[in-house]
Amino acid sequence: MPVIFRYKGFRFFFYSNEGNPREPVHVHVRSGEGEAKFWLRPTVQLDDSNGFDARTLRELLEVVEQNAALIERVWNEHFG
Repeated sequence: MPVIFRYKGFRFFFYSNEGNPREPVHVHVRSGEGEAKFWLRPTVQLDDSNGFDARTLRELLEVVEQNAALIERVWNEHFG
């Protein structure tokens, strides 16, 4: 489970086994409060969440948008 970065107690990561066939580029975000999954393409959007309120999800969406290039680069380096 490669961790891409941390922000305000949130861990941004993906799983090494992302389905067969592998799912498109996305990122999971987890903290003690819950977990969410965001797709990166065609635009950054929330796929699913559990435990986060709407304000937190808006903040996380913004963080994913700001770091989309980093997330995609780490994804491509990991999966080759």
